[in-house]
Amino acid sequence: MSRPPGSPSPGSLLVSSVLIADGVFDQTVVLVLDCDEDGALGVILNEISQTSLDAVLPDWVGSVSEPRLLFHGGPVSPNGAICLASVRTPGEEPPGWRPLFDTVGLLHLDTPIEIVAGAYRDLRIFAGYAGWSAGQLQDEIAQGRWHLAEATYEDVFGRKPLDLWRVVLRRQPGETAFFATWVEDPELN
Repeated sequence: MSRPPGSPSPGSLLVSSVLIADGVFDQTVVLVLDCDEDGALGVILNEISQTSLDAVLPDWVGSVSEPRLLFHGGPVSPNGAICLASVRTPGEEPPGWRPLFDTVGLLHLDTPIEIVAGAYRDLRIFAGYAGWSAGQLQDEIAQGRWHLAEATYEDVFGRKPLDLWRVVLRRQPGETAFFATWVEDPELN
């Protein structure tokens, strides 16, 4: 299926605009995992979960990348988990792994940890996800609630995830980059 220009696809980033002040997606960066005529889903890359990783998946703590934390992937199914992983050797597809873009893909958390060890360069685990019904995300993009951007490896596995919103905005072309300096008090903008 071909997508119209400017449409989200797996590997795209959704960068919340300053119009979003809903307490859920304020200053978030979402990696799109799936997007089709039935809807879209992704994970928030720049929020840390209140739950510790060792409390829910203790066997995985030694395998995840720094910071060794559980990320808050979104408000849908917060008791479920999604793992993003980068294969160590490009072109390989280890058991339980599905590619998204470049060497980044989804890793099934039922994969035995013994298989995981050494097969992946980086791993991150997210509690919950963000989801949109058919046409909902496209409507929100048309309303200016999201900026579309291409994801980079560093966006997904960078060591300073809390800075990601400003970092991604800063590298966008044109006026979109100006929002990287946004502050909530309008008199300071």
